[in-house]
Amino acid sequence: MKAPVLAAFVTAAGIAAALAAPAALAQDASVARLYGTLSVRKADGSLRILAQSSHVESGDTLSTAPDSYALVRFRDGAQVLLKPGTAVRIDSFRFSADKPQDDLFTYSLLHGGVRAVSGTVGKRSAAKYTLATATVGVRGKTFSVDDCVNERGERCATLDAAVYVAVSDGDAVVVNDRGELALSAGQTGLVAPNQRPLFLSTDPGLQFTPPATFIRSVMAGSVLNSGRNLECAITR
Repeated sequence: MKAPVLAAFVTAAGIAAALAAPAALAQDASVARLYGTLSVRKADGSLRILAQSSHVESGDTLSTAPDSYALVRFRDGAQVLLKPGTAVRIDSFRFSADKPQDDLFTYSLLHGGVRAVSGTVGKRSAAKYTLATATVGVRGKTFSVDDCVNERGERCATLDAAVYVAVSDGDAVVVNDRGELALSAGQTGLVAPNQRPLFLSTDPGLQFTPPATFIRSVMAGSVLNSGRNLECAITR
């Protein structure tokens, strides 16, 4: 069984700036933008195909299909962009504006990659996330995590089997049983199984660019997948 990867927050700067406005949501999160197909496995095991504005809650496992992108916005303002072929489980989310001592946000990157912007929880609390190969403590704004341990497809074929943590804004400390590594803005770390976390002096080339139509929809606030914006249940 492949080990899950618990990750924090990162996105492309242009998308991050465009989505800075807070979302007043009662639920934990919602699908802010969607290109292609996004499915959810609920905690009770049921499956659904999600649409733009679909609700997301703790216990949900979100999966993007190949060539699909999804941007999920949380109640504290955090935003997580899922690349194609990515699965993320929302383990726990807890946020109250006047109770920072109760902050909690953890999620598992089962495979694939994410870019995210941290919200209030990530900025005011010393959040920690457990990776397949380490633990990451994050305080700041923008981060990325890419799993090349559980995924060995084309994008990871020439890279070491490791988790890659990149910091765009803010800082992170990566810790495993072999040591720790502090990362600041513009730096990337490699965390391989049974090895001390390493600083990378070169870009591993794991960035991804969503389709132009997706980016334009984010900037303009428009809806993609016109005519397919209703949820549907998957039955067996």
